Amino acid sequence: MKPTIVIVGRPNVGKSTLFNRLTKTRNALVADLPGLTRDRHYGHGVVGNKPYLVVDTGGFEPVAKDGILHEMARQTLLAIDEADAILYLVDARQGLTAQDKSIAETLRKSGRPLWLVVNKAEGMRREVVAAEFFALGLGDPLPISSSHGEGVRELMELVLEGFPEDESTGPEPSHPKIAIVGRPNVGKSTLLNSLMGEERVIAFDQPGTTRDSIYVEFERDGKSYTLIDTAGMRKRGKVFESVEKFSVIKTLQAIEDANVVVLVLDAQQDISEQDAHIAGFILEAGRALVVAVNKWDGLESYSRETVKANILHKLAFLDFAKFHYISALKSTGLSPLLKSVDAAYKAAMTKMPTPRLTRILQEAVTAHQPPKNGPFRPKPRFAHQGGSNPPIIIVHGTSVTAISDSYKRYLENTFRTAFKLEGTPLRVQFKQGANPFEGRKPPTPTQGEENSRRRANRVSKRKYGR
Repeated sequence: MKPTIVIVGRPNVGKSTLFNRLTKTRNALVADLPGLTRDRHYGHGVVGNKPYLVVDTGGFEPVAKDGILHEMARQTLLAIDEADAILYLVDARQGLTAQDKSIAETLRKSGRPLWLVVNKAEGMRREVVAAEFFALGLGDPLPISSSHGEGVRELMELVLEGFPEDESTGPEPSHPKIAIVGRPNVGKSTLLNSLMGEERVIAFDQPGTTRDSIYVEFERDGKSYTLIDTAGMRKRGKVFESVEKFSVIKTLQAIEDANVVVLVLDAQQDISEQDAHIAGFILEAGRALVVAVNKWDGLESYSRETVKANILHKLAFLDFAKFHYISALKSTGLSPLLKSVDAAYKAAMTKMPTPRLTRILQEAVTAHQPPKNGPFRPKPRFAHQGGSNPPIIIVHGTSVTAISDSYKRYLENTFRTAFKLEGTPLRVQFKQGANPFEGRKPPTPTQGEENSRRRANRVSKRKYGR
């Protein structure tokens, strides 16, 4: 089993920068802003033949009693409980602070193996940097620079010295990635926590609580999933802070990375244009989709009928997706939601044999031929699968690029029904058959053909005067 290495420290000491360095990714948001990271963020790293799990945490303030800082501290304490080793980061530039001492006391009580890491030490003498941090009583301080990579490999070799090498060489099993997206404060984090059965991410009654995309491994009924909690997406005109702009980018990247997207709507608010915009982006990305209408338990029957009518009107283009009416807070309606996620993932990854696709295409054309385009009628001849997630069907034939949008929808619906593709968009593309004479030069006429042409011209002139 991979050891779990947890990075802890006060705000803005470079925890997320070190996380990105260890995982060789840019998964954690990094900016010169205290308190940017709030939830536990997991990633994978390796040194030599020793892989490990690394956890980024929010700025740790153990004395916080309420509010978002208290929730961040609680998430950090949960990470410490599952740690095999702790990297305690302090800031070489700012020196030793009272908050560093308070955190050191908390970490000392945890009983976990602990490494005191002095970050931002580039260009400084190691012995000078380390001197004042001996006062914490946590052993020899280890100076590094997470932004420049100085001393990071040596640090991890030291931390992993007591852990065995990994002998498994096979690829990790694949399973669905599920991104939970929606506007701010619709209950995305609450839904993830309800599915997990624990407070895995911060769910707080304040828009914008989640800033990063948090990947969480999850298992239910013997099936494995990766859940992705994302930041709320507001209208572009209302996004002013650079941090929020990066959060939106991370959400869009999470949608691209996912196999299935759960779009969370708030039943107690009007279905807005922004909901439709988010749904439109999911559709453009070609991701399988399940819609969760949250906070359903707080509505009366008349209001429920109004919400359903509103959804039917504004999100009519999502007719391929399943809608579920749930309460994330009370954990109602979650089992049917997951069943639809499984069905959508299966549809998105389905394999469609070429002979069956071609047979379905020919039957559809026989039942209803494509309308003429000018003097010619398009002639679809055969089809094959061009990709998955979303499923892509490529239709070959003569003049097929002239097929109308309405006939294209007819073929999409035919294929969708035949293969029971529920919960995923389907793309039908047309590929024109090549003209065998295109680009070929006309053959040079023989002498006999040239003589015949001249005789015909003379006869034409005598007969018609031209």
